[in-house]
Amino acid sequence: MPRFGVPAPFEVRPNDPASARGYGEDDTRRFRASLSGERRGALWPRVARLEGVVCASGIANQTAGSLSRGRQRPSGAGRTDGGAFGPTGGGERDGGPEFDQPVEPGGYAWWYVDALSDDGRHGLAIIALIGSVFSPYYAWSGRRDPLDHCAVNVALYSPRGNRWAMTERGRSAVFRRRHELAIGRSALSWDGTGLTIRVEEVATPLPSRIRGTIRVEPTGLNFESFSLDAAGRHLWRPIAPFARVSAKFDAPDLRWSGDGYFDMNAGSEPLETGFVDWTWSRAALSRGSAILYDARRRQEGSVSLALRFDKSGNYEKLKPPPIVQLPTTRWRLARQTRSDDGTAEISRSFEDTPFYARSRISTRLFGENVIGVHESLSLNRFANPMVRLMLPFRMPRRG
Repeated sequence: MPRFGVPAPFEVRPNDPASARGYGEDDTRRFRASLSGERRGALWPRVARLEGVVCASGIANQTAGSLSRGRQRPSGAGRTDGGAFGPTGGGERDGGPEFDQPVEPGGYAWWYVDALSDDGRHGLAIIALIGSVFSPYYAWSGRRDPLDHCAVNVALYSPRGNRWAMTERGRSAVFRRRHELAIGRSALSWDGTGLTIRVEEVATPLPSRIRGTIRVEPTGLNFESFSLDAAGRHLWRPIAPFARVSAKFDAPDLRWSGDGYFDMNAGSEPLETGFVDWTWSRAALSRGSAILYDARRRQEGSVSLALRFDKSGNYEKLKPPPIVQLPTTRWRLARQTRSDDGTAEISRSFEDTPFYARSRISTRLFGENVIGVHESLSLNRFANPMVRLMLPFRMPRRG
């Protein structure tokens, strides 16, 4: 069982860590390696602290432990889960993300945010990755040091054109503690009521600036983590299944707000070791959100999750709706989703790559017509050596 959610050992920090945050300084490098936050020394300062015991104000809170309202089983027949854990997997008792959680060699952790604007014209997705799962450099290195392969992936979608960036950086460009993570000049911080993301990246393949601030304000938090495999090697926690998101960018010039979503994934082995492929989607409902997860595992058969959350973060597992086949992508990547009435359509393709696709989808879930974000991922294609040779053109490495 991986040690997700276990507090990291003591890290020596300057009096004003903000001076290091924007520039990726490693403020422990002047001290002995045994005190480094990544080498797991013996010092353990959190035993006597109240952090994580007193819940933050401003967000509806849940009791950690059993599943919401006792709904621990899917309403349909057969095994569909994805078993749930308690408040492990990258969060503490106040519900915030834990950016300093240990990541084992070969493993990964990422924090994901997406949003669609209220007017339907804009979208974004941001992923902060430690042990970047799609990095060819991490794979070629033997995945010995996750912290030496980190990136902030930024994708902006607008009528005037899209911008996309994913520059990988080494450990000297990474700063992290419990509620703060900086990779290069981009940073994420949790203040107890919401997440602020400051982005400063260079888009590829045509260089252009991406600079702005995103604010994610959950209406409630989910405290449960779901194991996507029987051994607990791959965990998923939808931290904020429903949130309001505001985006303010100087480059490009954008201002909008809309409904969004915030989650994390963590694992102790490469994705392609555990999975053949998966599809995932989330959509805002009138009183919360719907999340679907379907994955084909290499050793244990398939896993299917159909979750309905209210705006306080409480959820129930439901019988997954019928499968609907979607049109393949330009790269002939297969796509599917689920729908109450057996109908669904892609209203816009955001990303179309040999192994991954992200789209805006129209479907019907849990009695409502919804618009959501949909992903299809083929790990067999990703593991193809030819595909990995193509990735550096979109994923440059610095440092």
